[in-house]
Amino acid sequence: MTGVQRKQLVIVLLCHFTAALVALGMPPFFGLILSDAFAVNDTQWVGWFYVVPTVCAALAAPFWGRAADRWGRRWSLLRAQLGLAIGFALAGLSPEAWMFLGALVLQGLLGGTFAASSAYLSTSMKGGDLSRGLNWMQGSARAAMVLAPVLFGALISVFPAQDIYLYLALLPILAALLLGFATPADKPRPEAAMSEGTTAGTSTRTTPTPPKEWRRLWAVQFAFNFSMVATFPYFIPWVQHATGIDTLAAGVLYSLPHLIYLIALWTPFVKTVGQGHKTGLAAGFVLMAISYVGQAWSSSLIELTVWRLVMGVGMTLGFFVLHGWIAQLTQTARAGRTFGALDSVGKWAGVAAGLAAGALSGPAGLAAPLWMGAAVLVVSLPLILMLHKSIPSTTEAPEKVTT
Repeated sequence: MTGVQRKQLVIVLLCHFTAALVALGMPPFFGLILSDAFAVNDTQWVGWFYVVPTVCAALAAPFWGRAADRWGRRWSLLRAQLGLAIGFALAGLSPEAWMFLGALVLQGLLGGTFAASSAYLSTSMKGGDLSRGLNWMQGSARAAMVLAPVLFGALISVFPAQDIYLYLALLPILAALLLGFATPADKPRPEAAMSEGTTAGTSTRTTPTPPKEWRRLWAVQFAFNFSMVATFPYFIPWVQHATGIDTLAAGVLYSLPHLIYLIALWTPFVKTVGQGHKTGLAAGFVLMAISYVGQAWSSSLIELTVWRLVMGVGMTLGFFVLHGWIAQLTQTARAGRTFGALDSVGKWAGVAAGLAAGALSGPAGLAAPLWMGAAVLVVSLPLILMLHKSIPSTTEAPEKVTT
């Protein structure tokens, strides 16, 4: 990776982190905002408010991906940052609950910084460099998930929760200014945005059906995201009920897998794991499935700590190998469309997982999402074998793109 690429990556990571900090960090406090600012005390509304931005983002991501290919990836990234600023500001100013909900809708429809950032990085990075860039992008999201609860928990002790949204709207505005002045614009490719399907190294396809390797990759990513997100909403209340530990200890356990991912980013592991595609991804799925079963059966803090560490290793393997595959298949001319579709798949997986976990945890108990996540991973293993047959080798020459 060249010095110019590193500078671009650092700027994009910093800007994405500030957006993810708010987008991922504020939803856990929706219950507090609804009760304190709008006198809405019915807890069932919290889940609906939580899922609305994700649904809207899933719907909008493919459209913004095509727009990025047509008008430019940096333009799309600037649009996403400013869109979040509008959504955050309106959320902070909303006098009624329905207006707050409308602000969350706008946040989902106008945002999408992860997909926009990934597509922009692909304009200057290819192959292994792009794979490592995507790993770091995911790392910025993991870091936001670790830091946000602590940071916003402290801020809410000083400021009203809703007001924080308004103050933090400045972050994506500053990010947009930094991107506008410190990063180069890319050349849009209108003809690529209008075509319906290409595979690496081939000409434009006339059929709108996605290539087999992309369909299988989408299926694997859906299963991977579903299995993770399904375990998130009820983990802290479940672990407190199962072991009797306090909220702080439960929060640390929740963060452990994400910390493992962040640690792995700074090791040589990140540069080599993408080479063992089928083995690495299958191992990641198996480790995560085993960890879910182990957690469901655990009754002590030590046991849960071990299984959360195992989950972190499996999650890291899964992300690293998936990013390697995505980097191999991505064409610069269609990067916006590619990452828009991937983002949409991930968002729909999150929505489905949240709804399924909610429906299952009532009658089957708070540990049920762990069993469901394990089952989804095991059932998905054959997809990895089929996907591997379609993926080009890492030793093949990267696609040549004129910029």
